[in-house]
Order: sequence, then C-alpha cells, then structure tokens
Amino acid sequence: MTDPHHIARTLLHRQRHTYADQAGIRLADRPAPLYQLLVLATLLSTRIRARVAVAATHELLTAGYTTPHRMEAASWQDRVDALGRGHYRRYDERTATMLGTGARLCLDRWHGDLRRLHADADGDPATLRRLLTAFPGIGPTGADIFLREVQTVWADVRPFADRRALAGARRLGLPTTAADLAALVGPTDLGRLTSALVRVALGEESAADITRAAATRP
Repeated sequence: MTDPHHIARTLLHRQRHTYADQAGIRLADRPAPLYQLLVLATLLSTRIRARVAVAATHELLTAGYTTPHRMEAASWQDRVDALGRGHYRRYDERTATMLGTGARLCLDRWHGDLRRLHADADGDPATLRRLLTAFPGIGPTGADIFLREVQTVWADVRPFADRRALAGARRLGLPTTAADLAALVGPTDLGRLTSALVRVALGEESAADITRAAATRP
C-alpha cells in the first residue's frame, strides 16, 4: 500500500494551485484579496462547473471589481457582462444582483474589511461559517469553500477540510479528518491539499492516476 504522505506529495506536485490562485487572487490577510475570495466562494456555490466559476471570477477582477466599493459602483449590467465573458450565463443575472447586495453588506457591516468578521468570530470556524452565510449566495457550502481556501492566511482556521475535500481524500485512501490530513503536509500546504482533494472529488483529477503516479515516483 502506498504511503499516504507519498500520495499527498504526489497530489501537491500535480496540483500546484488553489482555486483562488487560478482565479488570479493573490491571497493575503488584507481587505481586497479576502473580499475577492468571498466573490469566488459566491460563484462556486452555484451548480456550475468549478472552472467556469473560476473563469468568471477572473473576469470580474480583470474588470476592476476587486473591492466591495468597486463591485457596488459597477452597474448591474457591467457585472452581468463580466460574468458572461467567463461563460457564467445560467445564473448571471441573479448572481450580479447578489454581488451588488453582498458588496453593500460588506461595506455596511464590516467596513469593507473581512478581517473584522474574522476578529468578531474570534477564530471559531462555526461562528465564521454563521457570519459568512449572512452574505447573499453564501450558504453552508460557500462558507466552507471560503474557509477551506482562507486557512492559508488565517492560521487559526487550520486544520479545515470541507465535505468535498474529505470525499476526495476517501477516494485516494487518505485519512478523512482535517487533523489527520494536516499531518501529511506542512501547515501552509493544507489549503492547497484540500483544494486538490476537491478536484479529485469532482473528477477533475483522477484518483487512479494519482495513486499510480505515487506508486512509481521515487
């Protein structure tokens, strides 16, 4: 049986980027990238392919809607058009509305800075999840997506693995608790590992290919 550490390293070698990375978000504990991650989590929450949600987020950011101020200032049609350029068409009108409403909530309640939300939760994932679900379009799944990615910069959220990441771990024969997955990699790599495991769960990455590659790597 292949060592779980070896499987995890192989997966990280094959999947070097998180969904936030792919969307063009340079994640850091600063207001703009944290807001951009919230936008990505909103788009990933709908029943649409992850690659389309990532592409649409990239289009929104490229259009300059990188902060809640700029997102709200954009017209509804501008947001719809940016989503369309990312081929996010099935939910574009509803999502454009949610993004505008969510930007206003971020400004009104958190002064445009999600670090304030983090501070109010005092590092408790359950409280963070509850506060995040106040944003339109962010349900439990969206909150988990945000927490899965943000653990890279919010150390007190680690270790965190959502349902989809654990499903990917199960397919690879890896441990199925966040703490046990964290033991396979360095602290700053857990966010990348869980993101890669989601790709396995969604079929974007083949579990068989990974285990075969892990067995043949030195």
